[in-house]
Amino acid sequence: MGRGTPVVTRVVRVLRAAVLPLALIGLTALAGVVLARVYAGSLLTWLVIGAAAGSVLVSVAARRLPSWLVAPVSVAAMAGWTLWSLRLAATRAELPGGLLEVTADAARNGIPRLLTAMIPVEPTPDTVLVPVVAAWLAGLTGAEVALRSGRVLLGYLPAAGLYAAALYVVGPNAEPAVGATLAFVAVAALGLATPARSAPSGGDPTADLTPGVRAAVRLRLATSAALGVALVVGLVAVLGPVVAGQVDGRPVDPRRYVEPPQVQTLDENPLIRISGWALHPEQKLLDVSTERTAGAAPAADPAADAARSVRIRLAVLSDYDGVTWRVGATYRNAGRILPAATAARDSTVRTVRQQISVAELSGRLLPAVATPREVSGARVAYDPASGTLIRPEGLTPGLRYSVTSAEEHPDSNLLASANVPAGDEVARVLRVADGVPDPMRRLATQLAEENGAPFARASAIEQFLAEHYRVVADAPSGHAYPNLGFFLFGPRNGGGQEGTSEQFAAAFAVLGRLSGLPTRVVVGFRTSGQGPVLAGDAYAWPEVLFDGLGWVAFDPMPRPNDEPRPVEEDFRPTPEDPPPSEAPAPTVEPSTPPEPTAAADGPPRRDGVPTPVLVAGGSGGLLLLVGALLLTLLAMRRSLTRSRLVRGDPGQRIAGAWREVTDALRLAGRPVGDDLAATEVAGHARQALTDARLAQTGGGAVGGGTAEADPASPTVDELATLLNQVGFAPGAATPDQATRAAEVATTYVATLRSARPWWRRLLWSIHPSPLHRARRSAR
Repeated sequence: MGRGTPVVTRVVRVLRAAVLPLALIGLTALAGVVLARVYAGSLLTWLVIGAAAGSVLVSVAARRLPSWLVAPVSVAAMAGWTLWSLRLAATRAELPGGLLEVTADAARNGIPRLLTAMIPVEPTPDTVLVPVVAAWLAGLTGAEVALRSGRVLLGYLPAAGLYAAALYVVGPNAEPAVGATLAFVAVAALGLATPARSAPSGGDPTADLTPGVRAAVRLRLATSAALGVALVVGLVAVLGPVVAGQVDGRPVDPRRYVEPPQVQTLDENPLIRISGWALHPEQKLLDVSTERTAGAAPAADPAADAARSVRIRLAVLSDYDGVTWRVGATYRNAGRILPAATAARDSTVRTVRQQISVAELSGRLLPAVATPREVSGARVAYDPASGTLIRPEGLTPGLRYSVTSAEEHPDSNLLASANVPAGDEVARVLRVADGVPDPMRRLATQLAEENGAPFARASAIEQFLAEHYRVVADAPSGHAYPNLGFFLFGPRNGGGQEGTSEQFAAAFAVLGRLSGLPTRVVVGFRTSGQGPVLAGDAYAWPEVLFDGLGWVAFDPMPRPNDEPRPVEEDFRPTPEDPPPSEAPAPTVEPSTPPEPTAAADGPPRRDGVPTPVLVAGGSGGLLLLVGALLLTLLAMRRSLTRSRLVRGDPGQRIAGAWREVTDALRLAGRPVGDDLAATEVAGHARQALTDARLAQTGGGAVGGGTAEADPASPTVDELATLLNQVGFAPGAATPDQATRAAEVATTYVATLRSARPWWRRLLWSIHPSPLHRARRSAR
């Protein structure tokens, strides 16, 4: 028994010493458990657990080393674990490229891709790098503070901060982490309840003190404990109701503060590329190999073409402002497995697998058969609403990727009786912009009057366009209201009544919306599914949304060798002023109103202020309040501009001028990300001004040409140069340069504001967003 006692004692000491390191590992690992709720699979959880265990165990193993040497050793171990984690994630995700390339890309884009990734997030190098590194650093910091310095509560702070950050990143995208939070509190309490080492004598630590000193120490300890308990109770009483009130609240989603991947200007409206491709039909854009699952699908597509049976989608255009159709999609970074969408009730789904190689197709839009479910070989971002893909890095020749899609085929037997949805959910695809030409509206009314059912209306529009118009490859691009009016009603001998699939699809979609049909335009390629895809295969088609059947494609293009009939044969324009009716208007005999009867005691007296006076006073007071608020906002905005451009040293004034330009871009609806270089922002500013002038004059609607450069916009490049000088050579800016920066910013803001509609110019000077951004940046 004598020999066994020291062994038991050593075992107890080892176990007692292991409690705190295990608690630190558990607290750090729980942050990974919470974060993994928005990830697909369990890979991230195990990688974070490994980082937590590795960081704490390295600190435990190196506890005899000097404190300054532990951090380099732990960071070296972190680098090894991180590289192994990135390689494992890249292998699981089947990402191309070497480890060095993957690591560099993850280091550049880890945080923005984590906050813009589609949920569930696939564990890829760029989405696991930040959690793994953060877990290792939290474990290292906590272990050094708690184990080496003996400050356990302070050592818990890194793990607690990491846990709070994980909850914030998850936001409202998962259920409340009640179980994980209770486990976090229990592990923390266990680490506090089990001391790493006992008192030297095993008894009262004040036993060796004199009685007077011992009494003073005990009194001080008791007083401190009482004050601590009172403070905790007070905080609970004050903060308890506030915390309880937030239990049912919806947490903030940090993704709303991060701009998702955007399409290029070239891809925002790919419909205008149809005419360019039509002029070079032999240009090779893609190579495609298609494999369909066995089994026949119903011939439900009204536009099916037996010889060219595969439609490869490039973009879905749902927004039309009377000038141009736009993508209007919100893309989120996605992994190989894309979120599964619910198929239409009365449709058959067939799996289509394609191998696609990019040849000369440019832009970011990634072609695929609708609706993609799995993509490998390329990093993609996905918009679930339209089912389209982009490659944020852009397409490059030789890019090869595989797509597995769920191709829907609606039941054609139900189309004739199918209805179309209505309400706020489809308001976007029913919206008709102001300024519709009267002949176009009358044509839509005529086709709708003759055909009552939605499918009959859609078929009538399809047939009308196919029978009366001609396809020509050299038709100019454009699908604004004037372009469509000329296409539909222009003189045939003057270039009217002919166009490319751009005009046919856009005219169908507009006429459909005027007839009450939810429509959209799709740009893509019509091909046999095997071999090269040429520019001549580019093609736009309209789609109509039916209840239970989903989006159904139509083909308003004329049939080969069919001679179009004159429009005047079937379009009956109604006179502007209908003839007066010959029937005499009914006469109404005036009747004498009955005399009011008074009560026996006379009319009741009404004391107090009359109602009109109350209404007038209330309205006047409200107007005064609103006016005071607007004047206050105007004064605050002008004060902000003055402080930016006039106050401070030259470097601060140049930076203030730059903030004036970026605030103006946000007010114009063209915000720029904080990750862009100054020269990139300057190019964005020039394009924003050009687009604003085109929208103001309507100059970009016909022909797809580019506007001439505005004389005020190139000076933004000069401001970007001054900003870079301030950033790389602080203190080198001169007052003259600061004055020039103020002039450039003032000129650009005034020019951009003048290109906005009149009501937006009124709101420009009182919009509070620059004040909010300035206050947030000051923090």
